[in-house]
Amino acid sequence: MTTMASEDAFKGILTTLPKPGGGEYGKFYSLPALNDPRINRLPYSIRILVESAIRNCDTFRVTKDDVQNIIDWEKTSLKQTEIPFMPARVILQDATGVPALVDLASMRDAMKNLGNDPNKISPLVPVELVIDHSVQVDVARSEDALQANMEFEIQRNRERFGFLKWGSSAFHNLLVIPPGSGIVHQVNLEYLGRVVFNTDGILYPDSVIGTDSHTPMIDGLGVAGWGVGGIEAEAAMLGQPMSMILPGVVGFKLSGKLRDGVTATDLVLTVTQMLRKHGVVAKFVEFNGESVREMSLTDRATIANMCPEYGATMAFFPVDDVTLEYLRLTGRSEETVSMIESYLRANRLFVDYKKAQHEIVYTSHLELDLGEVESCVSGPKRPIDRVPLKDMKADWHACLDNKVGFKGFGIPKGEKHKVVNFSFQGHPAELKHGSIVIAAITSCTNTSNPSVMLGAGLVAKKSCELGLEVKQWIKTSLAPGSRVVTEYLRQSGLQKYLNQLGFHTVGYGCTTCIGNSGELDESVASAISENDIIAVSVLSGNRNFEGRVHPITRANYLASPPLVVAYALAGTVDIDFSKEPIGTGKNGKDMYLKDIWPSNEEVSEALQTYVLPGMFKSIYEAITKGNPLWDQLSIPASSIYSWDPNSTYIHEPPYFKNMTMELPGLHRIKNSYCLLNFRDGVTTDHISPPGSIHKDSPAAKYLLERGVDSKDFNSYSSRRGNDEVMVRGTFANIRLVNKLLNGEVGPKTIHIPTGEKMTVYDAAMKYKNAGQDTIILAGADYGIGSSRDWAAKGPLLLGVKAVIAKSFERIHRSNLVGMGIIPLCFKNSEDAETLQLTGHELFTIKLPGKVGEIEPAQDVHVTTNTGKSFTCKLCLETKVELAYIDHGGILPYVIRNLIKQ
Repeated sequence: MTTMASEDAFKGILTTLPKPGGGEYGKFYSLPALNDPRINRLPYSIRILVESAIRNCDTFRVTKDDVQNIIDWEKTSLKQTEIPFMPARVILQDATGVPALVDLASMRDAMKNLGNDPNKISPLVPVELVIDHSVQVDVARSEDALQANMEFEIQRNRERFGFLKWGSSAFHNLLVIPPGSGIVHQVNLEYLGRVVFNTDGILYPDSVIGTDSHTPMIDGLGVAGWGVGGIEAEAAMLGQPMSMILPGVVGFKLSGKLRDGVTATDLVLTVTQMLRKHGVVAKFVEFNGESVREMSLTDRATIANMCPEYGATMAFFPVDDVTLEYLRLTGRSEETVSMIESYLRANRLFVDYKKAQHEIVYTSHLELDLGEVESCVSGPKRPIDRVPLKDMKADWHACLDNKVGFKGFGIPKGEKHKVVNFSFQGHPAELKHGSIVIAAITSCTNTSNPSVMLGAGLVAKKSCELGLEVKQWIKTSLAPGSRVVTEYLRQSGLQKYLNQLGFHTVGYGCTTCIGNSGELDESVASAISENDIIAVSVLSGNRNFEGRVHPITRANYLASPPLVVAYALAGTVDIDFSKEPIGTGKNGKDMYLKDIWPSNEEVSEALQTYVLPGMFKSIYEAITKGNPLWDQLSIPASSIYSWDPNSTYIHEPPYFKNMTMELPGLHRIKNSYCLLNFRDGVTTDHISPPGSIHKDSPAAKYLLERGVDSKDFNSYSSRRGNDEVMVRGTFANIRLVNKLLNGEVGPKTIHIPTGEKMTVYDAAMKYKNAGQDTIILAGADYGIGSSRDWAAKGPLLLGVKAVIAKSFERIHRSNLVGMGIIPLCFKNSEDAETLQLTGHELFTIKLPGKVGEIEPAQDVHVTTNTGKSFTCKLCLETKVELAYIDHGGILPYVIRNLIKQ
């Protein structure tokens, strides 16, 4: 794809960028050459949108009016202004990459069936796919864990890995990073992020959309990036501009300095709580202030990574001298760094703290004194529920007492101090409420940050020297975000101490945080389940929604890597670290947290000594070469995929079968039944769980009928290339709370016409077979969590036509629209509760007959067969989204437009 528009509307500002020693780097579209004083007042994140619009302005997909609307951001951002955005690249991980490539392969079939060139379906922008979501922690606490888990990974996923390898040769512009390399976000930060592109002699800012909600981690590098739905990403790969509402930008000023012993994780949990309270959904957050100047890039990336947890689209740190130093540290060449600096300075996209700054206008402001941040964790069920470490014991007891909810388990007072004795591998063991059974230093948020990883290693070293040990029944693990982490932990000598405590490296990729925590020992699992123990996981990830980490750990806490080690040693969250000992040392004395906690100086010294540029260069030079297990995978040469009808991993989806050039238009929704009735906070994990496939689920039944043994079920995440498995896994979360069941928890619902209780899948099929449409009722923040396209694809295949909620998570709303499901929001502070809707009614949604008669965000009237009526807002934000609904989804829209070209 050329970087210049087909009709270059702004060629007059195309400017040459000279090299310092003579010659030129290339040309660029110069923002200063616009001679517009508004540019200097714009947030840096908005300037990147301006540059992209100018460079891609062809007066059709991107118009001059679009450019002016972005430049006039101070006014237009207040008016729900729609703009197009064309990212420089797209990044995927395998859990979303497999279904994306399945869709592209299926779209090629559709193009062929419609008499058109199937090879038109190929990425037009660079696409990078990092295989990182298939690691299961089958083996832990073992020197052989890494090799054993990798062999299991290849064995289980051979078919889907072969499919991805086929895709890397069948589609242009697609780079696949083999398994065992690291997690997508850290590989993006350390290796893939360009900061500035130089393509065909045109320089422009790197920008990226990704199918993982934590894509904003790259914002810490000054690269504009955010998470989108898989469906939206597929359209962007094929050259379709993203349609978005011009966002407000929250200016977040950081001042002061973190106190000794306070970590970047403590900071990010504090920032997350502040921003969630402030309200930043669908907004950019841009960090500024003197403390940003002193903040390491890895601390910035840690803050940016948690962006979806506080609800923002981006958490942007503009490029400055710290960014340039990180690029050098991670092995980018001096010539590349010089080009990046020269371009960004010339185009007013660089922050130079040594010079006077123009006043930047923000939509709203926040400020945090870093000196006020204290050690903390978040939980037990949401990342936003921060608990200061000093209050943890009291908060835990309050959670046990409180009624069941985000901060409650409803344990009767007589049961609070219950002790369960059992035998673990022939040795006596015990569990109580609050006992830790999983302690995981996971990839993603923290392992890109050497300060907290070395901090964990130093905690382990001090603990081992004092004779402290971790109980054998606690499943401990370490999943580095890249092999660089392993290298500096090894060279510093700290890995051996982590190993001694059971934190062996189990793999490179997304593990415990996504639900790939593997099975617990049967004796531990039985002791928990049979005695209704509130068992705990402690992890250094970013997600702790109920049922996500492991089905039987009902309490899950996010903590820094050093705190994960400390809690593993304590064996419980029912402890006040300031007063109670963490264990007994070899000298028989009580040891406290302060005895094993490293000082900031100790961590800094380890950083300077052991995190070196040569590590990054040597690791990433070999990253695309794969490994012997990957290299052995054979692939077909055809550009058209040959579907295997017997495959339980890769299956041709039904979306494009019998597709014609005729638009399906709006689907009439009359007398539809309520499939599910939810309260607030239903996550994409509830809708489409990523973890293990329960033995009694419809998906398990499907696999067993096809000869798949239960030990080979793998996870839902690994089977996202098979729609038959995934539709059966939709709403299969064992912690699902459906109000139609009157308090019962589990993946079931009531089939309204018969009053029968059955699985959600069986009920949905019963409705579909009878030709009856369904809707979903929901509370606030419907679809919060990971940007999971199957959380929209699954409901579509179940027959859901609309979702009526108090509010939607940004990406999930977009995904619903992309699949042709209509999102509606209650108005006037109403919801199902205030309207006294039970879910047993028949619902009619009065939509106009034609898309041309609808406006974005217009009022829509809903009536029921019981005589109730209420008004909802149609949550379609742009004219383009209306077109998607008219076409039956974004991908049919893309196919028809490609054929017309």
